[in-house]
Amino acid sequence: MRITIHPKYAAQEQAILQLVTTFFEEGNLIVKGSRNTIKSNRLGEEKVNIKYFRKPGALKSVIYSFFRSTKAKRSYDYANYLLQYNIPTPFPIAYIEERNGLGLLGDSYYVSQQIDYDFTIRELIHDPLFPERNIILEQFAEFTFKMHEANVNFLDHSPGNTLIIKKGAGQYEFYLIDLNRMKFEPMSIEARMDNFKKMWLSKTMVKVIAKKYAQLSSQPEEKLHAILLEKTLDFKRKITKKKWLKRKLKRK
Repeated sequence: MRITIHPKYAAQEQAILQLVTTFFEEGNLIVKGSRNTIKSNRLGEEKVNIKYFRKPGALKSVIYSFFRSTKAKRSYDYANYLLQYNIPTPFPIAYIEERNGLGLLGDSYYVSQQIDYDFTIRELIHDPLFPERNIILEQFAEFTFKMHEANVNFLDHSPGNTLIIKKGAGQYEFYLIDLNRMKFEPMSIEARMDNFKKMWLSKTMVKVIAKKYAQLSSQPEEKLHAILLEKTLDFKRKITKKKWLKRKLKRK
């Protein structure tokens, strides 16, 4: 195993390795996916998350081994980048890669602090009467604007990938998760609006976010509203069409 640990956790290397080696026997299951599994466990007095990335296929193993950073490494590196620009994300503790004698990637793991959150954007989508809904959306727009100003294009900016903590009346904190798909680049205003499309926003939500983003960016509200609405509706149409085609093919 190859392990990279944040300097703050250097003294706990053996405990971190123990969490990884006993991953399938211990800990509490959070997500069980076809490619990734996430569990929570204890590291000393602290609750942590361990994300397991299954061994890639032969071709991807070569790519991740020699030509591209692994998902675990990207998660760790991107988290450090976000924190450098004061964009909250669960603190990156370590990443671990299993390699064979040829240096080819096997399983890999990313370890981060556990965030006990209250809800995600998904709850706002399904509940138009969610308490302080517009306030949360305005602060979410501000959070995303800050991310864009730091040249972060979060390709998985979707309803479940921002954790929200209520700090008090009208006060919320946002934390990005599932970080391994990002680009770091200056973004045009169209690209910034496009970055919201996976949020599955209603027309009312589009209006709130466009208005707040316009205030922050000094762009015309009407312009941002038109772009954001177009991107959102186009994305919804594409996803709906894909689902329709899948159902049709299954019937055949």
